Amino acid sequence: MDMSLLWVPATLIASAGQVARNTMQRRLTEKIGTVGATQVRFLYGFPFSLLFLLLMLGFTGEPLPRPGPGFAAFILLGALAQILATGLMLAAMRQRSFSVVTALIKTEAVQIAVFGLVFLGDRLPPVAIAAIVLATAGVILVTWSPRTAGDIRTGGILPVALGVAAGALFALSAVGFRGAILNLESGSAFLRATTALAWSLFLQTAILALWLLLFDRPALLGSLREWRSSVGAGFVGAAASQFWFIGFALTAAANVRTLALVEVLMAQAVSRRVFAQSATPREFAGMGLIVLGVLGILLTAH
Repeated sequence: MDMSLLWVPATLIASAGQVARNTMQRRLTEKIGTVGATQVRFLYGFPFSLLFLLLMLGFTGEPLPRPGPGFAAFILLGALAQILATGLMLAAMRQRSFSVVTALIKTEAVQIAVFGLVFLGDRLPPVAIAAIVLATAGVILVTWSPRTAGDIRTGGILPVALGVAAGALFALSAVGFRGAILNLESGSAFLRATTALAWSLFLQTAILALWLLLFDRPALLGSLREWRSSVGAGFVGAAASQFWFIGFALTAAANVRTLALVEVLMAQAVSRRVFAQSATPREFAGMGLIVLGVLGILLTAH
């Protein structure tokens, strides 16, 4: 396979891992709260990122990449934005249904295209931009329904604001991480991705641990008390992030996040199989738009 296309399987693996991690975190939220569950992703993921880095250094035989002048700013942007995005996502999921939050957060792909152009100069061809818009519209069609709209009307504006803000922050985090990877001055794409991941999880663990120590010690103690469940979530989260970062190292963040919209199709397929439900014409139309958008990205990206 052409090395430039390895971002495709990396993104698909990351998407599957993210679904599993979000499920684990959502369960932990009920036990230790939103911030405590957010901390689990980073505190228990950091040791695994170090293990991944050691393995990558041994496998490649390359020295640890040197940070460039813009590395610190980009990695800090990505780390902080992801912390806030994860917290807002979990808070929104506690107030509103999964489908509502998914529809709002998945506007991230469009926002990444804008942020990537502004911060990194990642210019996408018109066909790719159209593909991103098509796929995002497809997600909204699949997840949006009269029931969803009613959920928002009865729930008020806060869950909507939380979901949209989470999508924007996830977009900023993706751009920040890609910027950090590009600002490492040496090493293969895989080693630079793994190095950036380790730095990111170190910063996120330190920031959240300090916050919890000062303002929410019960949540910190809860994340330590639930270590058996948290270790699994940490490993799955770190593994998913490893493949996200590989994707960011090989192509524009907007390409990666647009392809990742296939997780909506995966979720729909599982739902239909498990619950023996048939898709509505609206959902079929939405899935068709997602497929067209993803195909457009695959044909134009490199």
